Amino acid sequence: MERHDFGAAVRRLREGTDPASVGLPAGGRRVPGLRREELGELAGTSADYVRRLEQGRSHPSAGVVKAIARALQVSRADYERLSALAGYAAADGQVPTDLGPGATRLLERFSDTPMIVTDAAMNVVAVNSGFLALEHWDLPGDRWEWNVAWRIFCHPFAAFQQPEPDAARHETIQAAQLRAALLRYPGDASLAALVDELRTRSRRFDTLWREPRPVAAYESSATFTQSDGDSVTLVGNLLAIPGDDLAAVMLTAAPGSRDAARLAEVVGAADGRAVVEVGQAGPG
Repeated sequence: MERHDFGAAVRRLREGTDPASVGLPAGGRRVPGLRREELGELAGTSADYVRRLEQGRSHPSAGVVKAIARALQVSRADYERLSALAGYAAADGQVPTDLGPGATRLLERFSDTPMIVTDAAMNVVAVNSGFLALEHWDLPGDRWEWNVAWRIFCHPFAAFQQPEPDAARHETIQAAQLRAALLRYPGDASLAALVDELRTRSRRFDTLWREPRPVAAYESSATFTQSDGDSVTLVGNLLAIPGDDLAAVMLTAAPGSRDAARLAEVVGAADGRAVVEVGQAGPG
């Protein structure tokens, strides 16, 4: 990345930071955000150095990147992004898994729409009650039992069926997402182990990894069969939640269709918490 990309990112974060959130008075300001002098003081450097960074005239050390991220109290995903723009792997290099407020609001406000939230490694972080009502996910006890890519390539669900074109699209999306994640988080040992295991156990995944295909659309359809024997066909759309480097998968049916009526029936019978956070050992 060129230096001005890093500088532009720092400037956006600085101007978007509420002074009160970092312990500074908010009054008497003509422009939003922090002044360069304030960021310099918080990060242990000078206003002139912050200016040179933002203008692309200086290249920061990894320590400076971390100091700026800490001073601005950015999310882990933003820290990872700053590190990548400066040409470094982040200090811990781990895929962020915290369920941020934006993702939580999505799950809460679309309770009538089955939805899951995944991290960059395709681990399910949280689901809503509408998704649980589909009776889709069981717990086989595998190491990556709540990883979407693992379940697609290595342990598919019997009650989850896709037409061949949709299955191929879904598989392509998973491989592309994991490839991008490994580039962003090269230090995440668990992610690297997942990719190695998928390549070892799934010839299909290994082929997609070695010969990646372009993703035309981040959606695919699937038929879910419930315990009463009835089924519903839904389209899943992958939506990015960039601030926390998460993604939401929303499952919907065509308006006015038989599937829409069946979905409303299934979701209407759901009870329990609106948001259920998930770990690799299952929901908790």
